[in-house]
Order: sequence, then C-alpha cells, then structure tokens
Amino acid sequence: MLDGIKVADFTNYIPGPFATLRLAELGAEVVKVEAPEGDPARNTGEGYVFNAHNRGKKSIVINLKQTEGKMLALDLLARADVVVESFRPGVMEKLGLSYEAVKKVNPGIVYCSVTGYGMNGEMSNLGSHDLNYMSLSGALAQMKDSSGKPVHPTHTFSDYIGGMAASERILAALVARGKTGEGSYHCISLADSMASLMANHVLIEKETGYPNGVSVLNGTVIGYGLYATKDARYVSLGALEPKFWNNFCQAVGREEWLSAHYSRPENTNPVYLELVDLFKSKSLSDWAEFGRTVDCCLTPVLEAGELAQYPYWSEKKFVMPEGQIKMHADLPSQHQATPPKKGGQTEEVLQEWLSLKSSN
Repeated sequence: MLDGIKVADFTNYIPGPFATLRLAELGAEVVKVEAPEGDPARNTGEGYVFNAHNRGKKSIVINLKQTEGKMLALDLLARADVVVESFRPGVMEKLGLSYEAVKKVNPGIVYCSVTGYGMNGEMSNLGSHDLNYMSLSGALAQMKDSSGKPVHPTHTFSDYIGGMAASERILAALVARGKTGEGSYHCISLADSMASLMANHVLIEKETGYPNGVSVLNGTVIGYGLYATKDARYVSLGALEPKFWNNFCQAVGREEWLSAHYSRPENTNPVYLELVDLFKSKSLSDWAEFGRTVDCCLTPVLEAGELAQYPYWSEKKFVMPEGQIKMHADLPSQHQATPPKKGGQTEEVLQEWLSLKSSN
C-alpha cells in the first residue's frame, strides 16, 4: 500500500522506530539515519530493543554535527516523502533540518516529530521515559495492588501507543497530500497519546466522582475477572453480557449461577467461592481449550514465550520463526526479520536517492 513512499527515519529507541516499522510493513522504504555511534537501542537489552523495531529498514550513517553531514541529510529530505524525528525540541532546527527548512526544498514533505511533551509549554524541554508518561496521564494510577500502591508495569505502553499515534498521523497526512498536493507538519506527544486512553475515566470521574472508569470492567462482578487455575496460572473471564454468562454456566453445568451474574467477587458470596474452586479444579490448558470451544469470552493469560504456540497466533503465523512480531497480521509476511547493520546501506541509499557515492 505504501510502495514507493520514502521515509527518512531520524528516531531512536522505541516510539519512532515502532511507528516506522508499521510503515515499513505497509510497503514503505524506510531509511534509518544514524549517528556514527548508532541508535542507542543497539546497546539496550543486548540489542534486542533495536532488533525488535527495525527489521525491513535500511541504515545510513550521517554525522549531523558536521556541515557536510547536515547538507547530505537535507539532500535526502528533499527526495523523501516522510521524515520522522525524535530529538529534543529545537535540535532539528539547530541542525538546519527543521520543517520550515525542509519545506523550502520539498514542499510536499510530511514531517512528524515524536516528542515527550510536545514542542511548546513548560515541560516541552524536559527529558522523560515511559513510566513518566504513564504516571502523568493517569493510566498508572489505574494499576494498583490491594494496598493502593501503583504497580510498576513490565511493558512500555506509552512508547507503543505514541508510536501508533505517529504512524496514524503520518498516514492521514499522506492521504491529505494526495488530495491537496501539500505537505504538513505534525508533533506527537507521548504523554498526550497516553492520556487519550483516559477518555472514559476522566468523564466518569467528572460526572460521578468514581475514579476508575467503567466499574463493571474493574473486577467488581464475578462474570468479568481473573481466576487462578489448578497449575497456579490465570485465565480471564469476560462474560459481561448475559448471553456469554449463560453459555459459561450451562457449559459447566451450573445453571443455578445464572442469577449471580453481576454479584460481587467477595468471600461472602457463595457463588464466587464456588467459581474460584471450579477454576482451580482444572489446568490452564484445560480452560484454554474450553474457551476455544465454548462462546463465553474465556482466554488464558499467556506469557510472551507462549504466543507462538497458541492456536490463534500460530494459524496467523503472527510470531515469525526469528521471534519477530508482525505489525499487520492480515497482510502477507515479508519475513524482514534481519535488522540493518549500522550504516549497512549507506552507499546503496546515496546511489538510489542522490545518485552519489558514499564517502564513508
């Protein structure tokens, strides 16, 4: 779908590279512009962070601290369709590669800055990480243990949500350019993107004072929650609608539970205690098979290494043999599992984009 679209990627770590990875899987040619020392993610988590987000891209090394490098980068951007950058606000301007500078040589450019807090405002120049955006957005406060302490996530949600927001905006800008012929500038804030997920919570708290969103989705009814299995694993039961609860109760032979659908998961609730015991009577694999045959919204809580073998994911070949995850399961896999070596395509890109030989 994006065949022929050239993307110049000046981003590091996760959010920007995740955005351009999604574009690469849609057919765009993504050229990762790296400093001589390379994307810091190459040395994060033994390189796994880089490898997970940069397959199917090309890498070119340019020293943007040198005048020659800045001019070379500007020449590349003059021939690009999209540029994505994730420097601190003002850095691209100092380098002579701001949107205004690029627009002069390429009026049709779609320019996207991926930032923490936007380009303006009192926090725009502050450094932060995923945990900061999670906490500031209000999302982290929704993840608390029984004592009320926020739980430290083992996933960088803001990085990925921000990356998806960036790719979404870039695609919309390309559509607009196709209609008007004009390029455009876009600034994505990771904090803003994360806070946009709080739509239910903010409105409900304003209107009712309840701080945790839709109450029936928060483990306050027995038909929608997490249950331990015989082998100390967990399943999620999402039988929120009566038809799913009915299907579940009938399948386990406990029709007397039907009227307790929206009762609370408390130790004073005999149906809840019986439900807990029922789930503990079978293993995770038993309940996983049950959930695939009975239409009751029951699924296993899988670990990362179990996705490849689970039937839903295996039939889609969603997890590639190399351990990479597809971005778009319904599209043919390009098996672009090998991320580029630093500067590995410098000469190729210069020849194709600029008809120049690399001096590196």
